[in-house]
Amino acid sequence: MLVLTRKRDESIIIGDEIRVTVVDVRGDQVKLGIDAPRRIPVHREEIYKEIQAENRRAALQAGPPSAALDDLLRPESE
Repeated sequence: MLVLTRKRDESIIIGDEIRVTVVDVRGDQVKLGIDAPRRIPVHREEIYKEIQAENRRAALQAGPPSAALDDLLRPESE
């Protein structure tokens, strides 16, 4: 993990497209502003984990693929 020290209104750049700026610091709470392209999802970690868990639940509920899909995915050599 890279650990950086920043003051209010200072930023870090991730790649070429993401800027994280310290907006405010009050006690033990830090507000961050994140500027990223719309195609890059940005979530709080707890929300991200909920999304991943829901995706796993949905995949399990969907069950195995249908026979027609199995036929499409089966290599022609069989």
